[in-house]
Amino acid sequence: MDGRLTLISKSANTSLYKVSTASSTDRIKKFIVSTPETRSICNDPFLIGIRYTQDLCNACANTLKELAAHNLFTGTENTTTVFHILRGGLNFGLRESLANAFGWNNHSSAFVSAQRARKSDNPEDWFITESSYKKVHFRPANTIVFGDVVATGTSLEYALKQIREIATEQKVEISSILFFTIGGPRSHELLEEIDAECRKRFKSYTGASVVYFEGIFAVAEKATKMEIKIDGTDLIRTNSLLAPEFIESQYEDPSFPIERCTIYDAGSRSFDIQEFIEDVEDYWSQTLKLAEKGVTYKSLLKERFPEISSEKFDCVELESICKEQISKCHAILEQNGRVAPLGILR
Repeated sequence: MDGRLTLISKSANTSLYKVSTASSTDRIKKFIVSTPETRSICNDPFLIGIRYTQDLCNACANTLKELAAHNLFTGTENTTTVFHILRGGLNFGLRESLANAFGWNNHSSAFVSAQRARKSDNPEDWFITESSYKKVHFRPANTIVFGDVVATGTSLEYALKQIREIATEQKVEISSILFFTIGGPRSHELLEEIDAECRKRFKSYTGASVVYFEGIFAVAEKATKMEIKIDGTDLIRTNSLLAPEFIESQYEDPSFPIERCTIYDAGSRSFDIQEFIEDVEDYWSQTLKLAEKGVTYKSLLKERFPEISSEKFDCVELESICKEQISKCHAILEQNGRVAPLGILR
């Protein structure tokens, strides 16, 4: 993805960049934020469960502080509503993040369910299922803060439609929108659409912002030349606009730059550990088969993240990495009561 990063601030906890892209309007403020917590989340699929959600919550709190310090977030305790998209949006912990960042206690929360499903083999053919739950009561004027992982943007599009429609039904104002994501460019593309409507509909509306953790990741498509991928789901590193800190972190472990997806499934990662780890195990088992057929680490790196240098990985053996990752998966699955297949690592 083409774009330019301008550093706004940098500390041990948070690096905040403004994003400028030629293909989108300047009305949507776009930021890339890098933190130690989100680098770990995006690199290490074994950061799971409560630790995963706590780390993401901490990253959001530090980001909120940084945005407020530069007048990029001006919400107040009595006008801010955290809009939760069930279930992936819960992982961002934004209700707690606002409390931790600013000492707030009285900010509101709203909830909608939005589970996507695919209609066909077309990676762009998604629809919303499981959307029956809704608990939303907006205030007279609302700063909306919410988060979700975004690939195709199906759930985000539904949530934005709900915000718009419910605010109109309840005859209240939407004053601004702040969205946090680990995701792809559909995030700001969809926000651009609602931004145009909000400017016409709500007198107090001032604008929308999107915070991308670690980068604006590309989404795997049918045309993406990768041996192993899930179209319309996987957030991949190549052809992405990434924080420099995230790029540098790829050299910390040879498994990082060749992971199938930056986040895998955000919901099961915290709420259904066995399902999540089985997904990770499946990728590394498939990759092991490639290694046994002669695929090298460097050739896989060239496919999955050619933008980084392969020189630091001269002695890396792909088969060894696969077996190590599979062993980690088996250890977690056995803790959860599933017996690992015999002989796969022999």
